[in-house]
Parts: sequence; C-alpha cells; structure tokens
Amino acid sequence: MCIRCGWAGPEEIYIDYHDTEWGVPEWDSRALWEKLILDGFQAGLSWITILKKRENFRAAFAGFDPDVIAAWGAPEVERLLADPGIIRHRGKIEATITNAQAWRRIEDAGGFDVFLWDYVGGSPIQNRFASMADVPAHTPLSNRISKDLKRHGFKFCGPTIVYAFMQACGLVNDHLTACHRHAPVAAMARSRPDRAT
Repeated sequence: MCIRCGWAGPEEIYIDYHDTEWGVPEWDSRALWEKLILDGFQAGLSWITILKKRENFRAAFAGFDPDVIAAWGAPEVERLLADPGIIRHRGKIEATITNAQAWRRIEDAGGFDVFLWDYVGGSPIQNRFASMADVPAHTPLSNRISKDLKRHGFKFCGPTIVYAFMQACGLVNDHLTACHRHAPVAAMARSRPDRAT
C-alpha cells in the first residue's frame, strides 16, 4: 500500500497532484508566478477547488503569461468576472494584473525565480515532519517573503498563502517522512538546473 500525506485524496485529481507535482522544486520564473497567483485565488477556499478549475484559469488568463496580463485593464477584468470557469472575485482578478506588473519588475531586476530561491539559499529546505499536526501553516520565513512580496507590489500573498506556495513549489519539502514522495522529492534538491542567461 502506498503511503501518502494525509491531505492527498480521496479524489484522483488530488492524488495525482500530490504524487507528481506537490513539493517538486520549480525553477521556472513564470511557473512560479502562476502557482503564487493560484494560491492567492485559493484564499478562503480549498485547493481542490482551484485544482479542478486550473485549466479554465490557464485559458482565461492567457496561459498565465505575466507579460500579457500586465497590460490588462478594466475590459479584461469584466470579461473574467463573467467567466463561470474561474473564481469570479474582483479583488483577486485585479490583483493578478497588479501582480503581473510586480513580477515584471522583479524579473527585470534579476529574475523572479532567483528572487524566491535566494530565500532558501538556492536549495529546498528539507523538513522531516512525521504527522500533519507537525506541519506549520506559516513560518518566520514565509512571513518575511510575504512582507517582501507586498513591498514589491504583490497582493493576496499573506504568510499562509506564501507557505502553501513554498510547499507546492518545493522551496520546502513538507512531504511527511512516511510518505512515498518524501525521499524522491528530497533527491530532486540536488538536481537544480543552471539558469539560462
């Protein structure tokens, strides 16, 4: 029997996400931004709600291309508010545009990926939690990243959202020690690709 983190399941889409994506180190700047945006949309909701709508979000938000979204305005906001395939929350939609502009500034200054991975020294933090009760909702580091993101103009990026993002994108390995994914994800920490210049 395959042992997984307690939150993974029972739906197959959730199990697949846990087994193939969650905790895998993400080094791509655009993909990191997409995940942060989706975690912001999750605020007040369950992750599976977002997961089931993820492809709709990608279609509605131009493949989460921040260069495109940064130029959007009121017409795009109204279009998205009329889209039943996504979470129709004006504040979160408008924040996505603002966050695309903030991403552009950080990307131009040296890379959003570098900005984020520098917080953990370029290598994922390897936690060894035995139970879900041990896993924090946020940490001093997620508090710090949240404050810095807000200072750069990001919205919907509180400490709890940021920690969930860190877990999902592999900045921390929070798979439980008994989980079949803990060791494989830990091994990925040693295979960071060189950043294209």
